[in-house]
Amino acid sequence: MKKLFLLILMVFLGINLANAKDIMPVRPNINQVNSIGLYQVGDDVQIYKEPNEESQILYRVRWNSDEFFPNEIGFEKFFVVFLPKKSLELAAVTDMTDDWVEIIYDNQTGKTGWIKMDDPYKFMTWINFYNTYGKKYGLMLLKSAPESCKDIKASTEDNAKTISTMNYPQKINLSVIRGNWALVSVMDLDKTPKTGYIRWRSDNGVRYFFPAIK
Repeated sequence: MKKLFLLILMVFLGINLANAKDIMPVRPNINQVNSIGLYQVGDDVQIYKEPNEESQILYRVRWNSDEFFPNEIGFEKFFVVFLPKKSLELAAVTDMTDDWVEIIYDNQTGKTGWIKMDDPYKFMTWINFYNTYGKKYGLMLLKSAPESCKDIKASTEDNAKTISTMNYPQKINLSVIRGNWALVSVMDLDKTPKTGYIRWRSDNGVRYFFPAIK
């Protein structure tokens, strides 16, 4: 009876009962195309409509490794990457000032709000993020990405010669990012290394590949 009462109480308070799972992008997200990077979000933050503390508070967000409040947002809407074991709890950033970052707090709708920065070093541009984690762990091709993303080019041009195509990549090692292109070495199912350029994001910022953080 006591357990039933606690269960009802948790539902009433809007606490997410499902244990959090690791969150990594699976498919390209068009609601993040205007984002400039990622911010390591604290476990208790207030989201404001404007970048000042006199502005309307949209939400107070609180979370731990198992629960997220408010339930109507939840882990998967809020975070781009949520890997507590690696201390990576990252939300997409669309704008920033000296003291504030504008984050996407709902990745399904693209809704944004401002949170006060507690440490400017918790912000990473997308390029810095890929250079740090893409080089360490390699890249993965997101589901539903265009088939043309599998083409390995001789240079950073859409009309450049296709020197190979990845079929069932086992590992995509990142060497360097040049604009919307990445120089990679791909180990395919046939165990033959394939080296060249892939388009890791579209001209308007849709990311087709993502660091394969493990």
